[in-house]
Parts: sequence; structure tokens; C-alpha cells
Amino acid sequence: MKVLLADDHPIVTSFLQSLLQAQGHEIVAVERDGESVLERLRTSRPEVLILDVDMPLRSGLDVLRTLRHRGDKRPVVLLTGTLKTRAAIEAIQLGVNGIILKDKAAESVLECLNTIKDGGRWIEPEVLQKSLDATLSRDGVDSPLQTLTPKERAVAGLVARGLRNGQIAGELRVTVATIKVHLNRIFKKLGVSSRTELALLAREAEA
Repeated sequence: MKVLLADDHPIVTSFLQSLLQAQGHEIVAVERDGESVLERLRTSRPEVLILDVDMPLRSGLDVLRTLRHRGDKRPVVLLTGTLKTRAAIEAIQLGVNGIILKDKAAESVLECLNTIKDGGRWIEPEVLQKSLDATLSRDGVDSPLQTLTPKERAVAGLVARGLRNGQIAGELRVTVATIKVHLNRIFKKLGVSSRTELALLAREAEA
């Protein structure tokens, strides 16, 4: 498979690159932050993306949101040390194809890619169990952002990162007018009156 790797730790990307290439996978790009991933996708054609959750500028989850709301359904695997339950649930709802814990990457990444290649989904068992428990109990996942649609959450996340309407429209490949409609609905649902309030609320929800 043609793979794009992204992690801000060179040791991690170097290890994964060697492991995957030894098994016949082609590494088409190696990046260190989420913004570079989105830029690289304009020129490279990976079949699957393996993204660190905690990258600078844009997290792996943020990149996943952006891709899905662009209609890009290419498989995405999130690589993480520890993934908060709320983030795991959102990733699963967005259709993430794999979630791998870094301390198990050596034994899991190849199995994950083989599962994805066969049309399956590979989620680390303990991450899946925690997400299921939280979904059933609702403990620890009640957030103001739960009232938003996936597209509205994507817009809120980009506002939290300081993007203006034109930039958000470009990221999600919609018109500025559409972004304004989304923001109007978000403000009403969350009871906020400014972008600053929305940004603070979104950052708190992701913490």
C-alpha cells in the first residue's frame, strides 16, 4: 500500500518507515504536522494515512475531520500514546479506519493495514472497550459540542485554531456563505455570541 506517515517524533516515523517498507509498503511522504499533511495531499496520492494524534498545528483527529468533511474517504489510522475517550468516540464516528497505541505499534501496525486492505476496521481493543463503556454510560463524554453536527464540530475546531471564515471555507471546500450559516447555528446551539467564546469552548471540549 502507498502510505503517508505523519508524526512529530523522527524516531517514530523512522521506525515505522523501515518496518512498513520491509513488508513491501511504499512510503509516499513523511510529515511532522497536520498542516503539512493537508498540503502534501495536493500532490501525493497515498492509499492510507497514518497520523499521530498529538501533532503540532493540526492534530491527527483534526486532519481526519477535515478529510471526512471534504468527502475524502481514504483510510486513516490514528497513532497515539493515550487517546482521550471523547476523542476516540469522535474518531470512530468520523469513520477512522484504525487506532493504534504507540507502545503496541510494532506488533499492531502491519495487522492493522492488512485488515484495512481487506475492507475491515482495526481499533485497539482497549480503546474500543473504553469508548463503548463511555457511550453506554455517557459518563465523561457529555460536552456542549455533542449538540453539534459533525460539520459544525469541524467548523468549531477550525475557529478554535484561529482560522477565519475564508480559510475555513477553503479547508472544508465549501463557500464562505455556508460557513456563516454553520456559525450562526453553532452560536445558537451553544449560546455563545462571539468567535472568542466559541474558540474557548471548543478548546476546553478537546482538552
